[in-house]
Amino acid sequence: MQELIQQIQERAGVSAEQAERAIEAVKDFVKAKLPPMLAGNVDTWFGSLAGQAEKPKTEKDEDFLD
Repeated sequence: MQELIQQIQERAGVSAEQAERAIEAVKDFVKAKLPPMLAGNVDTWFGSLAGQAEKPKTEKDEDFLD
């Protein structure tokens, strides 16, 4: 997640806090557009991004955002 925050900061010229708020806004928007049974998957996906940001990456880690 930190990598995404950093990219938003660089591309949009905003602070880390503003980038985090932008990500939350996108997450909430996507959840609102999905059927309720799928909306929970968005939380899971964003939660896994946050978890990946906390652990060091290895070559075996696959990230579809890369």
